[in-house]
Amino acid sequence: MFKRKVKIFRLKRDKKEEIDDIVLYETPIDIYVNSEKIVNIICLANNLKELSVGFLFSVGIINSINDIKNIRLNELENTVKINLNDNIKFSIDQLEINPISRVVDTTCGISTPWRDTIKRSLEEAKVKEELKSKSNIKIKPITIFSAIKEMQISTPLYRETGGCHGAAIFDFNGKPLSVKEDIGRHNAIDKVIGDLLIKEHDFENIFLTSTGRLTGDSVLKAIRAKIPIVASISAAIESGIKLAFAYGITLIGFARGSRMNIYTHPYRIDF
Repeated sequence: MFKRKVKIFRLKRDKKEEIDDIVLYETPIDIYVNSEKIVNIICLANNLKELSVGFLFSVGIINSINDIKNIRLNELENTVKINLNDNIKFSIDQLEINPISRVVDTTCGISTPWRDTIKRSLEEAKVKEELKSKSNIKIKPITIFSAIKEMQISTPLYRETGGCHGAAIFDFNGKPLSVKEDIGRHNAIDKVIGDLLIKEHDFENIFLTSTGRLTGDSVLKAIRAKIPIVASISAAIESGIKLAFAYGITLIGFARGSRMNIYTHPYRIDF
């Protein structure tokens, strides 16, 4: 259960009426890796398998779904327990993250220690070089506009409540590969990335769309997945712009109707 009906009073044109409204639940989910609790994520309690896999990938604990031996969800206890394959060497001490920092909320996203963990994984994987090698990619603006519209159509909880974010991944022909929702914009991105990993779909020739602000947290997740184009209906923030510029990502904000703001590396948009 992640939504419920509540009674509210709506005031409109000086007229007050009592009506039913739908609100979403925030739920804390504990993710365990090899029996060690690594993070508590405040999220919309659906697509938890996708969220967990996407998060582990984003922070560099896994590189593919093949690194995972099994996943067990316990919706009563709000836990996701993941065991890695024996060849994946993992210890919670590697994360260098204190207990307070292990909480990922729905407002500011991941804490600085998690950001540092992601950045270390990017350096080890030489992501910057691989993203810059995708400089010859071209995509028509209409493909992005159509994808944004498709994402909005395919996020019913946002339309029903206005209380969550959506994210989606499309191929370069505009075909939707995954669309997910969450109270946290960063969680929604983890869900679509995790969904593609679970489906064993490659990350070539895809782009990411979001309803949320393009913060450094959101852009880091796209960088980790080597996604060269990220577009949102919302604004870009300086932290996101700096990372997108440094890693060679085309960052697009305010993609609405027939207009967009391109903040970095505009050469991939084929006008």
